[in-house]
Amino acid sequence: MVKVNEEPVPTEASIRRALRRAADGKAIDAEEAAALLAATGDPLDDLLAIAGGIRDAGLRLAGREGVVTYSRKVFIPLTRLCRDRCHYCTFATVPHRLPAAFLERDEVLEIARQGAAQGCKEALFTLGDRPEERWPAARQWLDERGYDSTLDYVRACAIAVLEETGLLPHLNPGVLSWDELQRLKPVAPSMGMMLETTATRLWSEPGGPHYGSPDKEPAVRLRVLDDAGRVGVPFTTGILIGIGETRAERADSLFAMRRTAREFGHIQEVIIQNFRAKPDTAMRGMPDAELRELAATVAVARIILGPRARIQAPPNLIDTEFELLLRAGIDDWGGVSPVTPDHVNPERPWPQIDLLREKSADAGFVLRERLTIYPEYVKRANEGWLDPRLMAHVAALADSDGLAREDAEVTGKPWQEPDDAYGMGRTDLFATIDTTGRTEDRRSDFDEVYGDWKEVAAHITTDATISLPTDVLAGLKLASENPAALLLPEHEDKAMALFNADGSALDELARIADDLRKEVNGDDITYVVNRNINFTNICYVGCRFCAFAQREQDADAYRLSVEQVADRAEQAWQDGASEVCMQGGIDPKMPVTAYADLVRAVKQRVPGMHVHAYSPMEIVTAASKAGVPIREWLTELHEAGLDTIPGTAAEILDDDVRWVLTKGKLPASTWIDVVTTAHQVGIRSSSTMMYGHVDHPRQWLGHFRVLAGIQDVTGGFTEFVALPFIHTNAPIYLAGIARPGPTWRENRVVHAMSRVLLHGRINNIQCSWVKLGDEGTRVMLNSGCNDLGGTLMEETISRMAGSEHGSARTVAELKELAAAAGRPAVERTTVYGRR
Repeated sequence: MVKVNEEPVPTEASIRRALRRAADGKAIDAEEAAALLAATGDPLDDLLAIAGGIRDAGLRLAGREGVVTYSRKVFIPLTRLCRDRCHYCTFATVPHRLPAAFLERDEVLEIARQGAAQGCKEALFTLGDRPEERWPAARQWLDERGYDSTLDYVRACAIAVLEETGLLPHLNPGVLSWDELQRLKPVAPSMGMMLETTATRLWSEPGGPHYGSPDKEPAVRLRVLDDAGRVGVPFTTGILIGIGETRAERADSLFAMRRTAREFGHIQEVIIQNFRAKPDTAMRGMPDAELRELAATVAVARIILGPRARIQAPPNLIDTEFELLLRAGIDDWGGVSPVTPDHVNPERPWPQIDLLREKSADAGFVLRERLTIYPEYVKRANEGWLDPRLMAHVAALADSDGLAREDAEVTGKPWQEPDDAYGMGRTDLFATIDTTGRTEDRRSDFDEVYGDWKEVAAHITTDATISLPTDVLAGLKLASENPAALLLPEHEDKAMALFNADGSALDELARIADDLRKEVNGDDITYVVNRNINFTNICYVGCRFCAFAQREQDADAYRLSVEQVADRAEQAWQDGASEVCMQGGIDPKMPVTAYADLVRAVKQRVPGMHVHAYSPMEIVTAASKAGVPIREWLTELHEAGLDTIPGTAAEILDDDVRWVLTKGKLPASTWIDVVTTAHQVGIRSSSTMMYGHVDHPRQWLGHFRVLAGIQDVTGGFTEFVALPFIHTNAPIYLAGIARPGPTWRENRVVHAMSRVLLHGRINNIQCSWVKLGDEGTRVMLNSGCNDLGGTLMEETISRMAGSEHGSARTVAELKELAAAAGRPAVERTTVYGRR
């Protein structure tokens, strides 16, 4: 039996006090929210009136005053097998009670076709979490049909529904990783997963409703909500009330959803669902959540989440209390099916749509049909919220206001890449960035795309390490005798002391690093004659440090055609280059075939050119869009002629830093997977670290440990490049969160420590003249660095960020830089052979 924790009933005075604050438009805190959840009688009526007014204001802001919505859908129970054991669920069952582990593809399509014939526009895919990990019958079913996982089958069925019926898939496959969200985004305009509760005890304690269910751990589910925001998925979530949580825990859940909604802007809908006990479940004896509780929770959710939130209460679980829920502040009735039952609540049939229309009208509202993707995201589809392959499907069903066109014909359409859209915009930016510069200091959606800056800043961590003089001396001694040992946990204090070194201790550290450089590399300073080709700067990932990315309609936005990229490679070859380095933004309209096409075009035009291309972020995004494993994608690129990849997109390989720096970039574990896999298939890479923003030295040490660990396994890194953060036009700096780049001391420390910590693993340490300038480069060449990087010929990324050191260097200029450091310059290949 579920244990319900006793909690004191809020006093009438505390409820009234919270009501006054809410009525005055002041923010309420968690304690006040919990008090309001206990409102009854007149205070409840006042609470509902406040919430209803906030909802009405939001509808006016959205341009649909007096409109409540619903989605006409079919419910596709793809599989009722699940690895979890939720104590209230009748949807999940065991294999012997089912005719088959999964619906067959033809069964899925038959349900969808019936829905299309009835005017449905949404195909709601609901299924248990990863059943193949618990049930051999599920694993066997998938194997027999050639699917690696349930999610692979979900993806295939979603594509089939799009192409053969025209319904829009909404996917509810449970807990997903960042990578899996990336993989499913191209096949579904929206996805969802109920948070249910943040009360960990209901998951961790025996007898709790989620005990024994690995996917119901609140921390895991909160991570999914955040990852959905990072990937840019219009996402539905919500809470289930009455499962044993306290009012304080319920309030905490609401605030948790608000946090992720503010940080990423992706929560399109919040469902407040009331528990209804079901026979044949462990919780059959639990009382149903009272409808008064439901109404109070909806109202408090409206106050916490604000006027722009879309809040739903399932209409088949509220008996006949339609007016009560409308008074409480809902603006959506959720999905309603004229074809299929609610397989999660089969004992509760959907209300007739005409009845919903009538009850909504009785309360003064007009009922309108919406799509599975909410209007706000339909209107902003081109900003990365919708994969281009879904654009035509959504446009065929959407009205001008983003709601559903009720008379739209629902028919299948090809799921395919858009027509080639390359060769547009400010394609001369690589040259004019050094003359006319950028048009504005920030992109046009600066105030929306990066999330709520206050929520972002709350994630910054600090480290107040104080190093003792004895630790510094011991660190210098170890750096001189056994430098790589500083990476070991038992020597962490010494490593941290060196990262904080200054004055004569820093001078000695630089001397040690330079002695190691001479031991490994001799006196030659190497460089490569290369050309950067940034083939597009259109990107909607929302990296908060990046000043390069533009929206398609921005004045500085551009895309190069395949022919233009080949032209630049050929010109570079004629100018003596041996390498082109190709990277671009994560452009939604870039076909997945374009990555291999660009490589082939360069190799066909200039067979001898070394192609160094595509960051791990580009690789994982393209593989996800193509629906293939990273290894397969890299193998295809290698066969097309890709020689090496840049180890960029690393920033700091610590997710505590990454999720502040980047809204949607790949997590550290995925970066490691991509780079390791590349090395394994014969594609070597560089390694990098961008520092001096919201990071601290202990995170630098962790980053170097990760790189060393990869190199120990693969040996695939050719060099390490330290990248000082350029702050001038970086959004996270303009928002007042990041510091203005690293200090001079930090630049010296990071370059010297990279030589020391990576000694015996990565032989080549490169300094960036673009970011450091000539004098900075000279000093780093005498502090452990042996490489100048390349001539570049064009460099847009750092220049857009505000670097003042130009975008190209001639061979003569690089030789002058080396001479200033007192050493000779020698041309190299990308992988450090001599030319």
